[in-house]
Amino acid sequence: MSETTTPEPLREDLPPETIEPEEEQETVLDERGSLTSDFVRMIRERIDEGDAEEVRRIVAELKPADIADLIEQLDEEDARKFVAIEGTELPFEVLPELEDGSRDIVVDALSTEQLAEAVSELDTDEAAFVLEDLDEKERAEVLAEMPIADRLALKAALDYDEDTAGRIMQRDVFAAPGYWNVGQILDRLRSVERLPDRFYDVYVVDPSYRIIGSVPLSKFIKAKRDTVIQDLCTPDPIVIDANMDQEEVAYLFEKYNLISAPVVDESKRLVGMITVDDIVEVVREEADEDMLALAGIAEDNSINAPVIKVARSRFVWLLVNLGTAILASFVIGLFDATIEQMVALAILMPIVASMGGNAGTQSMTVAVRNLSTRTLTTATALRAVYKETAVSIINGVAFAILMGAATAVWYGLLAGQPRSEAVALGGVLAASMIINMLCAGLAGILIPLGLSRIGQDPAVSSAVFVTTVTDVVGFFVFLGLAAVFLVG
Repeated sequence: MSETTTPEPLREDLPPETIEPEEEQETVLDERGSLTSDFVRMIRERIDEGDAEEVRRIVAELKPADIADLIEQLDEEDARKFVAIEGTELPFEVLPELEDGSRDIVVDALSTEQLAEAVSELDTDEAAFVLEDLDEKERAEVLAEMPIADRLALKAALDYDEDTAGRIMQRDVFAAPGYWNVGQILDRLRSVERLPDRFYDVYVVDPSYRIIGSVPLSKFIKAKRDTVIQDLCTPDPIVIDANMDQEEVAYLFEKYNLISAPVVDESKRLVGMITVDDIVEVVREEADEDMLALAGIAEDNSINAPVIKVARSRFVWLLVNLGTAILASFVIGLFDATIEQMVALAILMPIVASMGGNAGTQSMTVAVRNLSTRTLTTATALRAVYKETAVSIINGVAFAILMGAATAVWYGLLAGQPRSEAVALGGVLAASMIINMLCAGLAGILIPLGLSRIGQDPAVSSAVFVTTVTDVVGFFVFLGLAAVFLVG
């Protein structure tokens, strides 16, 4: 039977209201794929004018990720109005694409029934991601509105801790017994109503649903129908424990170049799978988390996050930094008489502390990154310490010569100080810089290693300790040497 198709109408045959202006289409995305400021401003204007029909028309062709980007660039009031305008037309895929603060705005704007319907259409991992921040009462209300099969799957996912494999895995997975042949599996695939949205392997299981092996789809579709699946499978595949930390999972994916991997429970039974698109999100999330943690920021700090919440999350680490600053000031106070006798010390000592701080931050950043990628281990720790020591000494000597000479020239020739005093001041500065940069380099590598060894996250705590070391050592060494060699 031949099929007939209706040809698409020519552009000039379309009603005028369905034709989008060329300039409007061209300004939606910039060269990086982000929404342009002109487009966002246009949406704001339409929202303010109350032109709901125009807003819906303009965003109709946007992908869910672009709609999420749009919502994040609107202020809270406009975002709520936009969600109300979209109503049931808002794609459910938008929810997992949003940052926490923006997602809270959208969730609050949706009714319980709308949220339940949207969550039901998502993969289990994405649905759990959307609901995990709701309080118990709100979560229970949403779950109660969902079909029982989706509700049970989502409850099982939420039973796992955040940032574990069980939380990010997809529970929809296709598995077959080892004695089935390719033809049986193909027939089964075509008849099953609910399959994963995407999968890359057929998992082979025994009668107790334990993993025997896996068959990549690229290999499976080339096999003859009468081929027994167990004859095709790769034995001993990489298997993920459901309680494994997501960062560990990402490491396994990177190390073994995985596209997908089965997830098993405590009984080693297959309970789900993780695919590479889930891991891309994990890698981005972990990288963002480490970057923020190095600055003492551990909470949601998106543009739409509540001001009080952001201020509270930063206050604790600022308070800790205040303590380290007071400690450094106490060290300076021990040498107040020395500073009174030679004012130049007050001018030069920030240079020593600053250079040490920068050197320590460089070493610490490299160490934290190498710890997260597993290139810095017990086996390589000694080599890493040696390397940072050598780098610190080389840079310390180089900057010591540069600043020592500059200081001697400045205070000897330009400031009119006696040559012997100017040379001695330059020498003290040079020696202090070498010692502090060496200590900074060692602190930058040893502190993250020590924190990792005792089970603490080096990204969160290292910066405070390294800053304390560089400030205290820098001021103490510089002022101490000045007290001995310059003031006497």
